[in-house]
Amino acid sequence: MEGNHPAADGSSAATMEPKSLQSKSWADVADEPDPEQEQPGPSDEKSDVQLDSLAIDESKRVNNNLTDPDDSRIEAVTSDDTPYTSAKRFEDLNLSPELLKGLYIEMKFERPSKIQTISLPMILTPPYKNLIAQAHNGSGKTTCFVLGMLSRVDPNLKAPQALCICPTRELAIQNMEVLLKMGKYTGITTELAIPSDSANYIPIQKRPPITEQVIIGTPGTISKWVVARKLGVNQMKILVFDEADHMLAESGFQDESVKIMKAIQKGNSSCQVLLFSATFDDAVQAFVSKIVKEIFVRDYNQMFVKKEELSLESVKQYKVQCPDELSKIMVIKDKIFEIGEKVGQTIIFVRSRNSASMLHQALVKYGYEVTTIQGALKQEDRDRIIKEFKEGLTQVLISTDLLARGFDQSQVNLVVNFNLPVRYDSPSEPDYEVYLHRVGRAGRFGRKGAVFNLLCDDRDNMIMDKIEQHFNAQITEVTSFYSWAEFRL
Repeated sequence: MEGNHPAADGSSAATMEPKSLQSKSWADVADEPDPEQEQPGPSDEKSDVQLDSLAIDESKRVNNNLTDPDDSRIEAVTSDDTPYTSAKRFEDLNLSPELLKGLYIEMKFERPSKIQTISLPMILTPPYKNLIAQAHNGSGKTTCFVLGMLSRVDPNLKAPQALCICPTRELAIQNMEVLLKMGKYTGITTELAIPSDSANYIPIQKRPPITEQVIIGTPGTISKWVVARKLGVNQMKILVFDEADHMLAESGFQDESVKIMKAIQKGNSSCQVLLFSATFDDAVQAFVSKIVKEIFVRDYNQMFVKKEELSLESVKQYKVQCPDELSKIMVIKDKIFEIGEKVGQTIIFVRSRNSASMLHQALVKYGYEVTTIQGALKQEDRDRIIKEFKEGLTQVLISTDLLARGFDQSQVNLVVNFNLPVRYDSPSEPDYEVYLHRVGRAGRFGRKGAVFNLLCDDRDNMIMDKIEQHFNAQITEVTSFYSWAEFRL
């Protein structure tokens, strides 16, 4: 690891005390090791690409943001005999008029999504059971926990009552934007708990106690505020972990997350805990179940999507054979960018900071306007880059896995895996969860999208084979990157 680089949640040495546990992520390392070369598995039958139109047809959009795959099968496991009736309409949830107004006028929703139909009654029905919930990317899970937080707050009590913890500052800012929009008419106050840039840094001792009612932030900052007694937890009614699998994984923010859980349990043992993620591997799921039950000493509800359905049907996936790294750049430049110009915005995922810098410089050299985000950038620069991309001022964004999880931009219809995601501690093994999260950046909310995996050696093909086997998916292969016909819409 480089010295003096930002932590995984965006904190820097100038604004944060050293963390007890660093997140082991490719997004945080500048240099890539030379992994052992392994022989690929059996190759798949090659086939030509015939891309369907990926253009967005706004006239066919229903419910504005939420379109579920019709065949999604959601398994809900309740801890006792508490009856939960599916909410076909938001009116079925006993929400305040102010919240309904936010949902219909600001969010422009028409009805709950399939995930919301099942999970919202479990969140909002007394006695407010804890919930471990797994849901598709783009299925509306953010609305579930944001609505849960807003519905539990007493606007007349000027104290922290709802807390949402996110792995990155970008996701915290995005979730806050949703909450402010949905809660526009409620009068509920909010605080964003992320590391401030050096120009706006306030020493923790000089910060007044938090009186805002909903706090959304990153684990390092929140933990520091709690330890310093600036963020009181005695009135906390609901605690949310977004991307909970990463927050509670050993390689993620497990120590800080558990510490925050214990502090809240001590202050208010009846606080409801919601753990949301698109993925939960078996080890993390077992730990999450154990820690929630042990710390809060009560049963919990669960909601899971069947494993075989944890891929978005609307996203077409392709693997493109390239003889070398320069050829990868040529494919992006000559083929993929032309498709991208027709259908929306593009995110190109790379493994490390060095890869991000190299690709950025190469594409700029060819005259393309691209922006790049990675953990070493100043916080104000990261915020500006995300803002410009979300406003459509830039069309192509190069990113480390900093944005793989939860980043929501509905105009992103193309994702390019310049490097396939692999485990930090075992570079010859795919990181299946990260792959799924990357794929989830395209085709948000049921839109059509495409993912291009660029492969240039035996190791890439071996990793791609493992990804296909894991998800039981046959990813279409582009036989020659020289052939324009195989890339046509």
